[in-house]
Amino acid sequence: MASAQWLGLVLALLSSLAASGFPGSPFRLLGKRSLPEGAVNGIEIYSTKINCKVTSRFAHNVVTTRAVNRADTAKEVSFDVELPKTAFITNFTLTIDGVTYPGHVKEKEVAKKQYEKAVSQGKTAGLVKASGRKLEKFTVSVNVAAGSKVTFELTYEELLKRHKGKYEMYLKVQPKQLVKHFEIDAHIFEPQGISMLDAEASFITNDLLGSALTKSFSGKKGHVSFKPSLDQQRSCPTCTDSLLNGDFTITYDVNRESPANIQIVNGYFVHFFAPQGLPVVPKNVVFVIDVSGSMYGRKLEQTKDALLKILEDMREEDHLNFILFSSDVTTWKEHLVQATPENLQEARAFVKSIQDQGSTNLNDGLLRGIGMLNTAREEHRVPERSTSIVIMLTDGDANSGESRPEKIQENVRNAIGGKFPLYNLGFGNNLNYNFLESLALENDGFARRIYEDSDANLQLHGFYEEVANPLLTSVEMEYPKNAILDLTQNSYQHFYDGSEIVVAGRLADEDMNSFKADVKGHGALNDLTFTEEVDLKETEAALKEREYIFGNYIERLWAYLTIEQLLEKRKNARGEEKENLTAQALDLSLKYHFVTPLTSMVVTKPEDNEDQTAIADKPGEEQAQATSQTSFSAYRTSYQPPLGSAASYQPPLGTPYYYVDGDPHFIIQVPEQDDAICFNIDEEPGTVLRLIQDPATGLTVNGQIIGDKKSSPDSATRKTYFGKLGIASAHMDLRIEVTTEKISLWNEVGRSTFSWLDTVTVTQDGYGPPGSSPRLSMTINRKKNMVVSFGEGVTFVVILHQVWKNHPIHQDFLGFYVVDSHRMSAWTHGLLGQFFHPFDFKVSDVHPGSEPTKPDATMVVKNRQLTVTRGSQRDYRMDARAGTKVACWFVHNNGEGLIDGVHTDYIVPNLF
Repeated sequence: MASAQWLGLVLALLSSLAASGFPGSPFRLLGKRSLPEGAVNGIEIYSTKINCKVTSRFAHNVVTTRAVNRADTAKEVSFDVELPKTAFITNFTLTIDGVTYPGHVKEKEVAKKQYEKAVSQGKTAGLVKASGRKLEKFTVSVNVAAGSKVTFELTYEELLKRHKGKYEMYLKVQPKQLVKHFEIDAHIFEPQGISMLDAEASFITNDLLGSALTKSFSGKKGHVSFKPSLDQQRSCPTCTDSLLNGDFTITYDVNRESPANIQIVNGYFVHFFAPQGLPVVPKNVVFVIDVSGSMYGRKLEQTKDALLKILEDMREEDHLNFILFSSDVTTWKEHLVQATPENLQEARAFVKSIQDQGSTNLNDGLLRGIGMLNTAREEHRVPERSTSIVIMLTDGDANSGESRPEKIQENVRNAIGGKFPLYNLGFGNNLNYNFLESLALENDGFARRIYEDSDANLQLHGFYEEVANPLLTSVEMEYPKNAILDLTQNSYQHFYDGSEIVVAGRLADEDMNSFKADVKGHGALNDLTFTEEVDLKETEAALKEREYIFGNYIERLWAYLTIEQLLEKRKNARGEEKENLTAQALDLSLKYHFVTPLTSMVVTKPEDNEDQTAIADKPGEEQAQATSQTSFSAYRTSYQPPLGSAASYQPPLGTPYYYVDGDPHFIIQVPEQDDAICFNIDEEPGTVLRLIQDPATGLTVNGQIIGDKKSSPDSATRKTYFGKLGIASAHMDLRIEVTTEKISLWNEVGRSTFSWLDTVTVTQDGYGPPGSSPRLSMTINRKKNMVVSFGEGVTFVVILHQVWKNHPIHQDFLGFYVVDSHRMSAWTHGLLGQFFHPFDFKVSDVHPGSEPTKPDATMVVKNRQLTVTRGSQRDYRMDARAGTKVACWFVHNNGEGLIDGVHTDYIVPNLF
C-alpha cells in the first residue's frame, strides 16, 4: 500500500533541438520569428492547469498542459507528470490541432503484444513508466509541426488515506520554464465538514506565496488556488528561468464530532471510522535489528539514531526488548521489560553500544523476538489489555542459518499464529523486498523501504510514529446480514491514532429505508461498540449537494479499494486462489478504466505520418528499487460476538422507577399505591446534590445544577436543571462524568472521552469483594440517551435534552432515571436513593387548590402530615422528545417532610 501522500506532479516540457539566439537573452530568434518570453527552444507552454476534485477523500485529478510550436520546424515536446504511487491513471488524451488521440486501458499482456508489434515495425515512441520514492512518472513525447498546438490531458484517481491526523496532497511542481497561465485549483468536499485546511510550497517565500495563493474552507467545502504570475515565477527579478521547482503540499482534516461517517450513493456505501479521545492501548514491542557486516557505517549509525529517538517516545506502560541478529542472535534482556525511566536509560546505553558483525541469520532473529512476545503473554509479564508488535529492520537477504524464503515464511507464520502484526523495514536496495513484503502481509503487517538518504533516521522514526499509538485492537465492522454485497475488508487487528479505517460495499437492496453499522473493538480500558445509523432518504437529498464536485464517486471509491486489496492478497496467494484474485482485479481494472499492475494504457500518436505506440504501466517493486508506502495498514482478525447492549434494556414489570428531570423535578413511583410523589429542589446554579450513595456496592451519583441563560419574562424565578452528572464506582475505581457536550470515563488506567454524536457501547469487567459492582456496560445512543448498567440489577439512564442553540433563555440539560435498583443495598441514601426502600403514604381530604386543574390534599408519609398538590411531570425514558405524562402528588418546599432531613443536607462539594 502507499502512504498518505496524495498528489505528485512534475510538469516538464522539453525540446530536442537547441535554439539559436543569444544565450541568456529573454528572447530567442529562430529564423525571422521573435519568440515570446518563456518559450524554450521554440516551444511555448502557455497553459498548465492541475484541477483537483476531492469528494469524501476520493481524489479525481486532471493535469492539462497546452503548448504551441513557435519555431519554423517540427519540434518534439515531452509531457512528464509525477503522480503518487497509490494513484491509478484512468485516462490520457493527446490533442494536436484539434485531432484527439485517446489512451485505452487494456490487459497488460494484450498491451504488451501491441507494443512489441509496434517495436518490430520500428514505430515505437518513448518510455512511459518510471518510479521514485513516493511518486511514479508518466512520460509521453510527440512531434509537433511548426505553428501547431498540442494539448496533453492526464487523469488519475486515488483514495486519500489519513496519516498522522490529516490528509496530505503532495504535488511535485517543476515546469522548467515560465508558463503564462499556471494554476493549481483544488476543490474539496467533505460531508463531515472540514476542520482545517492549509497549503505551503518549498520553492517560494511566504511573502510571494501569500499573493499567489488563496485558501479557504467553510462547512463542507474547501478551496485552494495557486496562480503565480510570470513575475512571481521568475527565479530572480530579471531572470527568464522558473523558480517553480519543488513541493507544493495541501493538508486538511475533517470534523471528528462523531467517530464514524456513512455515505450511500446509487446503491454503494462507504464507511469512514476514526474515533477520537480514546486512551492508548499499552504495547509490547520487540525490535529485531540486523547488525550484520553490511550494516557497517552510516546505516547502523542512522538506525541507532532512530532507536534513540523512538525510546524518547515510549510510554511507561509499554514493554520492550531488542533482538540483534548477525551470524548469531543476541538479546538486550532475557524477557520484555517495562519502559520505566530507569530501563529506558539502560536501553539507550545498549543502543549506543551496538556494533556490526558477521552475516545475516534473519530466521533465528525473528523467531527469538516472536517467542519472547508469546512467552510474555503466557507468563502474564505484560498487561492483559495490551497489544504486541514485532518490528524488524534488515538491509540484505538471509545468508546464515535458514535462508530459504519460503521456509522462513512458514516458520514465522506458525510462530506468530495470527496473534500480532509483523512490520518489516528494508534498508537500501540490496535486499529481496518482495520477500519482506510477503512476510509482513501474511502476518497482518506491512513492509516499508527505508531509503539510503541523509534522512533515513527520520524515515525510521516516522514509521514508528504511525504504529506508536494503538487505540483499538481486534476491530470488526459489522453490517446488516444479507443486505451487503462485495464488501471490502472489514476486520482490522489494530486501529492507530491519526489513521482511519475505510470500508465500502454494495447494497443488496437499494430500497432500504435505513442502514446501520456497528464497529466493535478492544480499547485500553474496556470493550467498545460504536453504532452509526443513517436514513437513506436523507442521504439521497444530500447527493445533489455533492454532485457539484465529482459524480458517482462512492462506486469508484469502492472499486479502487477493492482492486487495491485484491492485489495485496494476490501477493501471497498460490495456484487457483491467485488466478481467481487476478481475474477479479483485472475485471474491475478494465471496467473502471484503471491502470493497475494488471493493465496498461496504450497511447497511439502520430509521428511522421505513421502511428506510434507507447505503453503506460504501473511499476511494481520488482521493476523499480522503490516501494509504495502506507499510513494505515489493513489487518485480518477473528470475529468477535456482539456485546449485549443496555440500549434496549427493559426493567421487569412492576419494577419501581425513580428519576429527576426538568426544573429539577424528582419523581418517586410507589408500586404499592400505583401512584407517584414528586418534589422540586430550588438551589443556585453550580450547586452539587447527592442523588445516590450506596456504601455496600460503592456506587455514588451526584448532579450539578445549571440555570437558564436569563429569567423568562413571564416567570419571577429562574428555572434550574441538571447540567452535569457524576457516576462513580469505588469498587471498580471508575468515574463517569456526563455533561450536555460529552461523556468522560475514567478508571485506574486512564480516560476515554465520547461525544453525544457517538453511538457506542463500552464494557469493562469489574472486580472487588463478593457482592460488589460487577461488569460495567455503558451505551451512548446518539443525541438521545446514555444507559449505564452495573451487572444485572443496577441500571441508570441519562437523557439529553437539547434546545435551539440560539434560544434566548433556555439551554441544554440532562435527566437522570433509575430503571433498575434491586441489587442496591438497604444502606443506599441520597435524594433519590433513600426511596429505593419500600415506604407507604396515604392521601385524604382532596379539595380544590389555587389552580382549578390541580387539587390539594393531605398526605401522611413517614409519620408526617403534609399539604400536597396534584400535578404531573414527564417521563422521557421511552420518548426523549415528547415524553410520557406521569401523574404525581407534589410535595412543596424542597420536599420538606418527605425527604430525610432538609435538602441542604444533600449538598456536596463536587461531582466526585
